[in-house]
Amino acid sequence: LWLWALPAAAQSVALSFDDGLDPRKQPEAAQWNARLLDHLRAARVRAILFPAGGRGETPEGLSLVRAWGGAGHRIGNHTYSHRNLNAVAVTADAFIADVERADALLRGMPNWTPMLRFPYLKEGDSAEERDAVRDWMAGHDYLPAPPSIDTSDWYYNQRFLAERARCPDCDTSALERAYVAHLLDRARYYDGLAREVLGRSPRHVLLLHTNAINAECLDEGIAGFRAQGWNIVSPQRAYRDPLYDQRPGTVPAGESIVWALAKARGIANLRYPAEDGAYEAAAVDAVLE
Repeated sequence: LWLWALPAAAQSVALSFDDGLDPRKQPEAAQWNARLLDHLRAARVRAILFPAGGRGETPEGLSLVRAWGGAGHRIGNHTYSHRNLNAVAVTADAFIADVERADALLRGMPNWTPMLRFPYLKEGDSAEERDAVRDWMAGHDYLPAPPSIDTSDWYYNQRFLAERARCPDCDTSALERAYVAHLLDRARYYDGLAREVLGRSPRHVLLLHTNAINAECLDEGIAGFRAQGWNIVSPQRAYRDPLYDQRPGTVPAGESIVWALAKARGIANLRYPAEDGAYEAAAVDAVLE
């Protein structure tokens, strides 16, 4: 009965990708970029990329970003230097200057859209800092682009790359399956939290990164979501959900928009940070034993 009920209660999710790739430091950047775009094209999915400008400011790096826009995906802003706004050494003025530097570099890209994804999902460790950046965004027609579903895909990618380096010919399919299961688990968690806070399932935005494990098995991830009854929508459609119009008053500010609203509501037992590799280490260790 549960399986038959899935289509009627189908959730929706858009895919977002952070960081971009740096050919200077990642020899396989072009191949990973092409594979990510191939997976999205084959699945007929439109996504949004938030590149950190400094990671792709070379002609080669900018061409990788441009390929996303040329393929019909949106391109936003992830700052230039990927600084953590919650760090003591990073002031609101310095952070805003970093956003503006990336804006100047990326604004001419096809399918550019003035939306900001905060690095590490950190939006300020004081109300003054948080509000200074929000005021700048409002004055420059920038929209915030938080995810609703956070993941630790970066940690799975670290373990994936380490396993490949340790044993280039070893089968990594078990780790890939565990990774897809992790994404689905996080989606279920944040959807449940959203239902508790909002009383409904919103159009979600999933946080991913442009990395090796997604280049390897993004197709399996998309298939996994669809098999569980999720409808994959465009980021434009997802961000029209009223969820993303809300500005939680939490300090420190940030994390998933769903997490932040739950924190503002006083919902108990929310871990901080919401996602981290430390939470996943034991499960990945067990897979790689």
